[in-house]
Amino acid sequence: MNLVLIGYRGTGKTAIARRLADRLDLTYIGLDDEIVRRAGKSIPGIVAEGGWDRFRDLESDVVRESAARDRCVLDTGGGVILRPANVEALRRNGFIVWLQADVADIVRRIQGDSQRPSLTGQKSFTDEVEEVLAERRPKYAAAADAQIDTSSLSIDEAVDRIAALFLDRSVPPRRR
Repeated sequence: MNLVLIGYRGTGKTAIARRLADRLDLTYIGLDDEIVRRAGKSIPGIVAEGGWDRFRDLESDVVRESAARDRCVLDTGGGVILRPANVEALRRNGFIVWLQADVADIVRRIQGDSQRPSLTGQKSFTDEVEEVLAERRPKYAAAADAQIDTSSLSIDEAVDRIAALFLDRSVPPRRR
C-alpha cells in the first residue's frame, strides 16, 4: 500500500512526505519532480510552453505509473485531484491524506517561490490562494481518507500523526 499526500501548495507535502518515507521505510516519489525530470524543464517552463493542460497530461501519466507501485510515499502536486482518473489511480493502492493549512500560512510559506506559477494569472496572491482553495476543497475532501491541518503542527508532529494513521490502516487485521 502507498501513502499519498494531497493538498494545496504550501501545506507541507514535500517536507512531510520525505520524512514519512524515512520513518516508514518506504520509497519517496515526488510527482512534480518526476514531471520536471521527464519534461526536461521546470513547471513554469512546462506551463509557459504548453499551458496547464500539458502539465496536467504529464501529471496524469506520472500518477498512473507511480500509483501502480507499492510501498511508496507519493508527494502529489496541489492540482492532482482535478482529474477524477488521478484520484481513482491513487486510491486503488493508496491511503490518501489531505494536508490543510490556513490561507495566511500558505501565503507565508510559498509567496516567494518562483517555481509555483500563478494558477489564475489575474488576482493578488492571497486572493488566488483563497479562490483556488475554495474550488478545490470539495475535491480534496472527497479524495481523502484522512485530514491533517499543518498550520499549528511541526513537521515531526505531522509525521507522527500521519504515520500512526497509515500504520493503523495498512496493517491487516490479525486472524484468530
